[in-house]
Amino acid sequence: MSKIVERTLDFLELFVDEKRPLSLSDISRILKLPVSSCHDVLQALEQRGFIYEVSPRGGYYPTLRMYEAGKVIAENDPVVMRAEILLRELRDRLDESVLLAKISGLGGTYLLSLETSQPLRFQQKVGNSITNLHATSAGKAILGTLDDAELQAALESIDFKRLTAQTLTSKAALRKQIKAGIAAGYFVNANESIEGLTTISAAFKWQQSLYVVTVAAPGNRMEGRLPEVAGLLMEVCRKLEKKPAGKA
Repeated sequence: MSKIVERTLDFLELFVDEKRPLSLSDISRILKLPVSSCHDVLQALEQRGFIYEVSPRGGYYPTLRMYEAGKVIAENDPVVMRAEILLRELRDRLDESVLLAKISGLGGTYLLSLETSQPLRFQQKVGNSITNLHATSAGKAILGTLDDAELQAALESIDFKRLTAQTLTSKAALRKQIKAGIAAGYFVNANESIEGLTTISAAFKWQQSLYVVTVAAPGNRMEGRLPEVAGLLMEVCRKLEKKPAGKA
């Protein structure tokens, strides 16, 4: 990725993190970039109407143009438009967090994150990547889409970092769990990535692309509900994979 693109994205994410107007010197200091480099990006964003100066020496802040652009983009996202109704229904029925991610190679990006109404919850930001393939149900779902040769190569590349006492740390154990998940149609992470967290994921294919749906909840709330959650999750994935009526 080019430096100018990275810096522009860093600028936008900085305002998300800081939640306040920032001066040119603030931006330079926080991002650890030369003032001249920050000035070029700031000037371009200001000229395009994405950032404005609050007052003389009062710092800069994003305009609502960014919000309006994001709203239009979100409202016309073909994948989210198709999936959101079914995933909201799943979230409401279970009252647990539901996530949608697009798979790309051995990675994935979260496109949708629907939270539970309950105070104790698992949160995942849209745009975050799927990490720790060996310890997350979404990661295992990605591995479950591979053929034997691809899976073997992937297992060789994984860093089996121990995240909790339950994290799988061997290729043989993970391969066995992946095969069991393929047979069952879903993949489980019970305390393997975060102590006290249970997640369950299933993959579906739409328009030649792969996606993962995940339900996440504290382990004590998921206890005894796994068959119910798995059944509803796989039903949603089957519906999302199915071609709309009348389509060739």
